[in-house]
Amino acid sequence: MRLDKFLKVSRIIKRRPIAKIVVDGGKAKLDGKIAKSSTEVKVGNILEIEYYDRYFKFEILEVPSGNVSKDKSNDLVKVLESSGINIDLSKEEEILG
Repeated sequence: MRLDKFLKVSRIIKRRPIAKIVVDGGKAKLDGKIAKSSTEVKVGNILEIEYYDRYFKFEILEVPSGNVSKDKSNDLVKVLESSGINIDLSKEEEILG
């Protein structure tokens, strides 16, 4: 399954066009390498995504053949890491005066 479709099916990103923009913008890595939206996803891959001001790292547990129900979408990935990207505003305030 393509990476952009997997992001939609697993409900990591709600809409496929948005998933394609995020991935093709260089914000997704698959096993440590920058991925394209057409990259094939396999069980055991480690997926890293920067989305807005958040960073996520997932292990892919299952790749479905098609769409899945909302209840089963949680079984597709395991969250390994999740954090916000912190911006130090104090430095910006010093620069701006």
